[in-house]
Amino acid sequence: MSNIAVARIQREFREVIRSEEAQKNNIKLELVDDTYTKLRGEISGPPDTPYEGGRFVVDIDIPETYPFNPPKVKFATRIWHPNVSSVTGAICLDILKDQWAAAMTLRTVLISIQALLASPEPSDPQDEVVARQYRENMQAFTTTAKHWAQVYGGVQSKDIVCEKKIKQLVDMGFDVEQSRTALSMHSWNVERAIESLFNQ
Repeated sequence: MSNIAVARIQREFREVIRSEEAQKNNIKLELVDDTYTKLRGEISGPPDTPYEGGRFVVDIDIPETYPFNPPKVKFATRIWHPNVSSVTGAICLDILKDQWAAAMTLRTVLISIQALLASPEPSDPQDEVVARQYRENMQAFTTTAKHWAQVYGGVQSKDIVCEKKIKQLVDMGFDVEQSRTALSMHSWNVERAIESLFNQ
């Protein structure tokens, strides 16, 4: 990695640590290796969203050509959101693609991702299944997003109804993750989830 890129990352790293905005929004950044090519960000779930109270980790890969090209960022913590792949954690956000500008920083990226959690864009989805649920069945979407925030994001409360439905499928011999995914994708309809698991 070039000296310019390393110096820039060091400066941005300090900026996140010192930024009042980052502290107020509960955003953190840490180095994963000493070469400044891999970092890890942490975002807290925004208030008044299904993600509130959760901590979500993103993996950040810095390309050789940084800051002229955007960092590659994806969720390491699983999350149910129209603009994030529920399988890979890939994020659909314009500043991580064609709207990137060299003046942007990692602080900008983390705050933008946090803002995306509060304002999903279901018309430009990364995960069509989640986006369809968001558009067609907001109650099921909210239930699923909250459940995933509890299971993966560390939110303290538990949804007894979801847990019971997962147990129902586990008792039939399916594993917990398979059961959770099938129920999530079928808006917690047990029959449809079972059908999809048998058809895999």
